[in-house]
Amino acid sequence: MRRYGKNPDEDDVRVRPNRKGNRPRTNIRPKHEDAAGGFVLTVDRGRLTCLVEDRIVMAMKARELGRKGVVVGDRVAVVGDLSGAKDTLARIVRVEERSSVLRRTADDDDPFERVVVANADQLAIVTALADPEPRPRLIDRCLVAAFDAGLEPLLVLTKSDLASPDKLLESYGSLGVRYVVTSREELADGGAADRVRERLTDRVTAFVGHSGVGKTTLVNALVPDRQRATGHVNAVTGRGRHTTTSALALPLPGGSGWVIDTPGVRSFGLNHIDPSRVIHAFPDLEPGTEGCPRACSHDEADCALDAWVADGHADPQRLYSLRRLLSTRERREGD
Repeated sequence: MRRYGKNPDEDDVRVRPNRKGNRPRTNIRPKHEDAAGGFVLTVDRGRLTCLVEDRIVMAMKARELGRKGVVVGDRVAVVGDLSGAKDTLARIVRVEERSSVLRRTADDDDPFERVVVANADQLAIVTALADPEPRPRLIDRCLVAAFDAGLEPLLVLTKSDLASPDKLLESYGSLGVRYVVTSREELADGGAADRVRERLTDRVTAFVGHSGVGKTTLVNALVPDRQRATGHVNAVTGRGRHTTTSALALPLPGGSGWVIDTPGVRSFGLNHIDPSRVIHAFPDLEPGTEGCPRACSHDEADCALDAWVADGHADPQRLYSLRRLLSTRERREGD
């Protein structure tokens, strides 16, 4: 049955009123061309602290971002109240393209990857030489994650007054990883902080390490005007207590760089790692992979790297180090 006849005009058509009195939805979103640029300092329960010019601004994600995550280190576009006054809230409407993304999974069987920090260019792996004992497998995993993300690793060894760093450094010598060795006395008088700070100048550096290694103590020495809570090592378990619960970006004195203190980790899963990207961190070995079979793991009988190294194109220790790192997914971190 035809409701309005064969040729209805506008006056015949009934329009259902909008009871809410608002405008109909549209897929056209504003471009926010006048949005201000911001840098995410920390994230806490849906509230994001951003640096906008020289002001600290609290913000939340705009609805149009959907499920897109925003993490510490992100460069974002912010609109709304940018005064930084108390009880004001701005909106993050866009996340700019990231130059790097450091990820990890809870374990090697977990398919859900977590973004630790964005836009860093250096990863400082903080490890105590004693109290608690160093965990080389965790160091290896952090190195793999750094190489996969395109970050330059920096090994920071603390508490050298309790144990010598020589044995640990020997196992990483062929990797050419830069390192700094510190002691508790040097941290107290500022000498160690100065040496570490030299490695951080004009860079965005993420600090990772398991609890109790002195990571936050080191960050406090680097940025003395922003003290974070520190903990101690449990005498029974030999493990530290989590005192840093969220990542926080802090500017180095004089604006010469950024350090990002991250919560202590007990594990560093590598389920998200593509082994084919790790080889890029070994430019002396990469040309030798041209003869490898497709999807080569670089640790199998047909791998072309064995012949490449045997012909004298690279140091055998470099191939050993590559394969040791690539095998970290098959080994538990405590092994």
